[in-house]
Amino acid sequence: MKISIITVGNIKDKFYREAVAEYKKRLLRFCNIEIIETHEEKIPDNAGRATVKQIKAKEIMHVRKRINPGGKVIALDLKGEKLDSVGFAHKIESYMTSGSSNLIFVIGGSLGLDDDFLKNETHFRFSMSDLTFTHRLARLILVEQLFRSFKIIKGETYHK
Repeated sequence: MKISIITVGNIKDKFYREAVAEYKKRLLRFCNIEIIETHEEKIPDNAGRATVKQIKAKEIMHVRKRINPGGKVIALDLKGEKLDSVGFAHKIESYMTSGSSNLIFVIGGSLGLDDDFLKNETHFRFSMSDLTFTHRLARLILVEQLFRSFKIIKGETYHK
């Protein structure tokens, strides 16, 4: 299985980069994983709705260029379906057993993801929590939960 995580923006903080790298290393025994960072647009102070929509549209253009055709696109979205860790593992496993060998997770920038993209180009919209996370923290939580999911799928314990 191949997993791609496409994120708007990059991580500058060393502790986040190191933590994500650790989980990427752990995940390699279960899947091929890559993290692709795309351009994050500058947001002017007091940006109105029209400006926000334009920024999201520009950011998603960069994301679309990196999506591998044929992959299952899973968007991290506050309005998406909430799953616990076991439910998330079952979702991953259902993609695996249905023949999907490429999962593509998309994490938006600080404004979120383009509405048209969410409605028309995703296979699943996933909300990790009712809480809002920075894209740096969302990336770390996602790789940790992917690792936890594969441990659950393989019947291995993981509660640390």
